[in-house]
Amino acid sequence: MGRTVITARAAATFEPVGRSVAAARAFVRDTLQGWGLADIVDDAVVLTSELVTNAVVHAGTAADVRCLRDGDSGVRVEVVDRYPDRGLPVQDLGHHYGDPDREGGRGLLLCASLADRWGVDYTATDKRVWFRLDLPERPVGTRSAGPVLPDSVLPVTDTRVRVAVVQVDRSGTVSSWNDDARELFGYPAEQVTGKPLTDLAAWPHTPGTGTGVAEALAMSRWEGSYGIRCADGRTIPVYASHLRVRDADGEPSTVCLLVRDHERAVLQSPSRGAASDSAGAAERRERGGTDSFDVFIGSPPPDDLDGLLQRTVERARDTLDGDAAFLLLATDDETELEVRATTGLPAARQRFARVPVEAGSGRYGSARMPSVHEDLSAVPGAVPLLEGTGMRSVVTVPLKVEGRLTGSLGVSAEAPGRYTNEEALRLQFAADRIALAVESARLTELERLRRGSLSFLVEASDLLAGTLDRDQTLALMAQMTVPTLASWCAVYTIAEQQTEPELSYVLHEDEERIDGLKALLAKVPPPDPVPAPGARLWSAPGDAAHSTALRTSLRSLGLDHTGLSGSRSTGGGTGTTLATASAVGGETVVLPLVARNRVIGLLTLGKPSDERFRQEILELAEDLSRRAALALDNARLYSERTAISQSLQRSLLPPELPEVPGVEVEVIYRAAGEGNEVGGDFYDLFPIRDGAYGFAIGDVCGTGPEAAAVTGLARHALRLLAREGLGGPAVLERLNAAILDEGARSRFLTLLYGELWPNPQGGATLKVVCAGHPLPLRLRQNGTVESAAEPQPLLGVLEDLELYEETVSLDPGDVLLCVTDGVTERREGDRMLGDDGLAEVLTTCTGLTAGAVAARIMRAVERFAADAPSDDMAILAMRVPE
Repeated sequence: MGRTVITARAAATFEPVGRSVAAARAFVRDTLQGWGLADIVDDAVVLTSELVTNAVVHAGTAADVRCLRDGDSGVRVEVVDRYPDRGLPVQDLGHHYGDPDREGGRGLLLCASLADRWGVDYTATDKRVWFRLDLPERPVGTRSAGPVLPDSVLPVTDTRVRVAVVQVDRSGTVSSWNDDARELFGYPAEQVTGKPLTDLAAWPHTPGTGTGVAEALAMSRWEGSYGIRCADGRTIPVYASHLRVRDADGEPSTVCLLVRDHERAVLQSPSRGAASDSAGAAERRERGGTDSFDVFIGSPPPDDLDGLLQRTVERARDTLDGDAAFLLLATDDETELEVRATTGLPAARQRFARVPVEAGSGRYGSARMPSVHEDLSAVPGAVPLLEGTGMRSVVTVPLKVEGRLTGSLGVSAEAPGRYTNEEALRLQFAADRIALAVESARLTELERLRRGSLSFLVEASDLLAGTLDRDQTLALMAQMTVPTLASWCAVYTIAEQQTEPELSYVLHEDEERIDGLKALLAKVPPPDPVPAPGARLWSAPGDAAHSTALRTSLRSLGLDHTGLSGSRSTGGGTGTTLATASAVGGETVVLPLVARNRVIGLLTLGKPSDERFRQEILELAEDLSRRAALALDNARLYSERTAISQSLQRSLLPPELPEVPGVEVEVIYRAAGEGNEVGGDFYDLFPIRDGAYGFAIGDVCGTGPEAAAVTGLARHALRLLAREGLGGPAVLERLNAAILDEGARSRFLTLLYGELWPNPQGGATLKVVCAGHPLPLRLRQNGTVESAAEPQPLLGVLEDLELYEETVSLDPGDVLLCVTDGVTERREGDRMLGDDGLAEVLTTCTGLTAGAVAARIMRAVERFAADAPSDDMAILAMRVPE
């Protein structure tokens, strides 16, 4: 016997609860159908159901279900439980389990009857019950066939049927594109090859709920409806069949067959269990109309709302032989119905469009009872969703759970008089069976969305709170909404003294379309800054995009906007313009950004062509807009405060330093903090009279407005008193009195003040007073460093001060260095630079210019510690050239 080669496998674990049996059945069914083994699905599902029931119900343990495919010969399914002690009396099978009415043992009896081989394996930790089903031989011939139908009822096509064949590699990138695909969608093969299929697919599902296009491409087999965005900006509904294959090298890829949605009969697989003859179908309808609606129960899984709704409308349309079908779900207050799934309707009727429950005339006006309209042209507006679609007859039934309206299911046809009360009863029977599963899946989806919304808002609040920069706040607002909530976003801001919104930031999920979107919005008048809460529709961008696309298309055809013939234009911007129109042609909403009872901006969110927002997304966007408005207002206030602080800081420092003949002077000033507080350090150098200059460097205790007031008082008082001819001690004594006169607002001040007289023969003479300030250091030409003054009391503390001045002579090549305590008190852990560290650095500055000396000192201070400085720093260096 040859060695078994497993070519595919799938496994899942199920908890010991009753609902696990249904989940296990669905797992095996989906797995085998995905492998294309529909012939043995029914037997495998029945056997799996019995064996999993034994494991999770009777044995009370979790169960592992494994599906193993052996090439083209068969499938082995194993059910493993964790209860090896509970044995199976397989030796007495014929005697002990022969009674079919016996309560237990039917699972093994079924295995013996249905499986080609089966068995039980024991280990120390688990028990494995397995069965094998051989694949039936498939001779060449008919696999399935339909009845012979008259030509009048055959599917109608407007042109020859084109089947687009698109091959997609494992990363979702288009690798092959046939001629029919080019004819259907307008793209030549070289334009789309190498691009992700997701760029073209207009997938109807909401991110985070249900199956997305990437997941569908990863499945072994998939069928369903979606849209393809064409080169001219339109979205064509298509019906697709995906099959995952491997090449000779084992590399997986997906072959996608696509036809226009109304031609789906070319690709659509026949429904399992559907009637094969009209007599059988009629007989089942007489028993209660349960023929094709059995598929509603158990497939797809009930927590996949999108898949469940889409499968429902497709089965409903097929069962009643309709041209279109739709399913709407009610809002929480039951005042509106939201379109959640359609088939056979134009793209404009896609998901999340809303219609009121109490709308129009006729029996559909309440949507709470089954209704049949033989001819919609006789009652215009009876079914708002079908207006302009060409549908003439329609049957609608409500979905109710415990008497509460949860939705509406409808099937329509282009011919009048297609439906009677009999079809309404059949559809209502199906709706009653599916309503509970739909409601359960809807509640599961809402819970998932609410949890996701809370996480989103928490993360958004953290990000918005992490910055006080206006531009960064605008960028964060847009980046948080795109693509999570919308396809594109624009933020308008309104300045303090203005009423007209200004476009401040634009973002699109496709970066190549940002410039085109920005140009389009610049041509559109901004939305009105209405403070009313909630999202409101804004049609201007979509209208402008469609108008621009129309004019561009006419120009490309040699026509102007009046339709008259003109010169043919082949400008390269046509494709870009059409792409922009498609990108913003969907629903657009505006949310006000309100802070302190004033509209400070507008948050605009948009969808691509024919797409709409769902209500839960709009509610989430409204919550985000409130948080974003506060963050934007805080950023604006912070920016204004920073600008005021920086302006005040500049006003407390001299605008420029005078040139002192025969003396080099350099100043470096570094303010600590984030720039939104006024520092207490200051410096000054000013002429007193001919040949004499005053200089000062000081530090006011603390920061903020009080410190700034003392700083301004000191700098201006020094200039005024010095120019009155007073000496250094007198100047500082009067300044001390002025500071004390400030009362409770006064701050003590450390100050080094001096007067400088350059000597015409070289050198300079200085008279200095050091009032509580770090002592000035003199660097001689030979490299020695010494203090150039003695410490004296600081200002703003004592009323009676006895200060004196000291004379310092600077020879050619000497440097006088004055700093604030932010330099000497620079710390790294327990280490501090101090006066000695500063003197050591200064000894290395012999022969340098004043500018080089100041730069070296600052560089040494910055390198002393890794952390940013916590105090302002000012350095004043004066040097007599050699």
